[in-house]
Amino acid sequence: MGRLILIEDDVAEGAEWLALREPRFARALELTGPLPLRRRADGFLPLLDAIVSQQVSVAAGDAIMARLAAAGLVTPAAILLAEDDALRGAGLSRQKARYARALAEAAIDFDLLRDAPLEEVVATLVAVPGIGRWTAEIYAMFALGRADVFAPGDLALQEAARLLFEMEGRPSEKELRRMSEDWSPWRGVAARLLWAYYRVAKQREGIR
Repeated sequence: MGRLILIEDDVAEGAEWLALREPRFARALELTGPLPLRRRADGFLPLLDAIVSQQVSVAAGDAIMARLAAAGLVTPAAILLAEDDALRGAGLSRQKARYARALAEAAIDFDLLRDAPLEEVVATLVAVPGIGRWTAEIYAMFALGRADVFAPGDLALQEAARLLFEMEGRPSEKELRRMSEDWSPWRGVAARLLWAYYRVAKQREGIR
């Protein structure tokens, strides 16, 4: 399973390792300052949040999650018992309501995932309609604290890599995944650094 990122000191250790091996990461760190921990709780709720937040603004996703919480619709049992009108009334589209039900029906053993190999985590999650590899990798990175996970399908990471490494075009998911192999065993910290660099370069957040 490898290293876990549990506290800010773990992020700092990874950032120092990256800066010593890649001068461009060292320069980026001078601009970004200390990197955030970004740890989240694991389980059903962050995956529901990921489904809710697909293709909507951060503000809209937060508002829908708040309405679901106010209605008590944030557990598998509540989602499965809810009428479609209740889910739609909280702001879920018909498709996202279907995805939320699929997640509730999947009955994922979240405790088991904590110690599972990364590819098993990804395979378990992407089997649920509405959850793709990006969501699975973000879950492993932030909810499970895996230090050596990257999410090369993320557009902000691709753009940050283009800027930092002075590439002619934005790298593809395959190209960025190959690049990230050089940042192992701290790929999760490399992702944090690239998101932080994106925020500095673009003056907007690339990840919630």
